[in-house]
Amino acid sequence: MQLSERVGHRMKLRDLNVFMTVVQAGSMGKAAQRLNTGQPAVSRSIADLEHTLGVRLLDRDRQGVEPTPYGRALLDCGVAVFDDLRRGVRDLEFLADPTAGDVRIGCNPFLATGFVSAVVDRLSRRYPRMTFHLVTGETETLYRRLNEREVDFSITVLRAPIANDRLELETLYEDPLILAAGVQSPWARRRRIALSELVNESWVLAAPEATITSLFNQAFLANGLQCPRATVVAVPPEVRISLLTTGRFLSVLPASVLKFFSRRAEVKILPVELPVAGVPNGIVTLKNRTLGPASQRFIQAAREVARSFATA
Repeated sequence: MQLSERVGHRMKLRDLNVFMTVVQAGSMGKAAQRLNTGQPAVSRSIADLEHTLGVRLLDRDRQGVEPTPYGRALLDCGVAVFDDLRRGVRDLEFLADPTAGDVRIGCNPFLATGFVSAVVDRLSRRYPRMTFHLVTGETETLYRRLNEREVDFSITVLRAPIANDRLELETLYEDPLILAAGVQSPWARRRRIALSELVNESWVLAAPEATITSLFNQAFLANGLQCPRATVVAVPPEVRISLLTTGRFLSVLPASVLKFFSRRAEVKILPVELPVAGVPNGIVTLKNRTLGPASQRFIQAAREVARSFATA
């Protein structure tokens, strides 16, 4: 009998789940505790898998267990199998009630505050029984979570090139950058400002490796200026806006943030031209992974909102 036939006839999902739990726990004993079963039952499941596949899946020593190359390959397969199974169950629920659905979205903090919130608002009005899970993080973290299938897709800044051929990118819109101050700032009363005047101000910026900070620095360098020093390095948009409203700080923001932020009346866009492109935002999906109906509806709604951004 061919290996594929043996797997189809003999491999059990329960044994695959046991194997994945053993790898995550690092030992048979800890896996047994997590699964609320005995260690002999765990050992039997692993032995059955190894017998079915004809390869050793785990290396055992006094410290615990580690997956062999065969085990790591099966682990990747197991993640995909259980992801497909969970998604299939969600699709069945959606077919039973087309107004419902469960969507897990990875997004960076700025997009969560602005663009993604706008999409959620639009879609939740149409389908009030849908549930949205927003998982925020920086771009690389979101890529990892997508690879591990912790989210259905990501809406984030598109960094190029992407050193991951498992990901597929779709650009939604380009978000222009603005320089902003609180309405109490002396800069808020100026009608014209040269970029050179702002070099030594107190800035609230994202981390140096962030795309928005890189573009911000490029704007100063393009004018032959020294890059400003960050007085505060902060990622959450709420923190940046709060510091801006004191009147003491300046920041660089994606323009879309102020379309939705509740405290936008306390912030003034400064009349400064930045000689750089905007931030490219888009959808990142996992190749060869079919998204469920609820996720597809969300992506379609995201395209609609992005078109409204482009024409605004």
